[in-house]
Amino acid sequence: MTRGLAIETSGRLGSVAIAEDGVVVAEDTFAHGLKHAAEMVPRIDALLKSHGWAPADVREIYISVGPGSFTGLRIGVTLAKTLAFATGAKIVAVPTVQVLARNAPAEARDVVIVLDAKRDQIFTARLHRENSDQWAIAEPAHLGSLAEMLCRSPRPVYLIGEGIPYHEKFLPTGDASAIVTPAELWRAGAATVAGIGYAMALAGEFTDPQKLTPLYIRRPEAEEKYEAAHK
Repeated sequence: MTRGLAIETSGRLGSVAIAEDGVVVAEDTFAHGLKHAAEMVPRIDALLKSHGWAPADVREIYISVGPGSFTGLRIGVTLAKTLAFATGAKIVAVPTVQVLARNAPAEARDVVIVLDAKRDQIFTARLHRENSDQWAIAEPAHLGSLAEMLCRSPRPVYLIGEGIPYHEKFLPTGDASAIVTPAELWRAGAATVAGIGYAMALAGEFTDPQKLTPLYIRRPEAEEKYEAAHK
């Protein structure tokens, strides 16, 4: 039996979960951000101890790598790498867009991910459901606009992601085939990361901890401003 740890810090709420052969045993949710980063290790330790696990029992780490919050992704990826180096666990880098697509209603066949990137832009991707639980990438994660994505998307299409409230003005008026999902479906969760990560691990899709990096899509705004100021 393979014991794994899943970490999700791409959104406004973070979560961690422990799982056996991809089946979640326990999950904990918390607010992400620098002030909460210090809480993650104690939370993980508490989850492990509550089920009699030692850190060395975790053989696989499933980490949601983005796109999403720059700060959250950096914290999550750094923690995953640190734990991997300390315990020897293998790492699986799970695309966040795949995690969010799993939140889609059962009837959805096409989804567009909507994550706010500011300046009227979104981090986005389009996925198509091939069967009950498998989503294929129709457009990989990239920087774009909601209007452009909807122009290229088949209908009906379901919108998922915490960026929706910031980009509702770009929804076409009267287009009932562009469906905004309920807000409770907009957040990625560690339980889903665990399921996807375990399937990827079975396929041998591991990532070298030395090479693990967040999927930022573009550089943080602070870096862009610094570069512009020093040209």
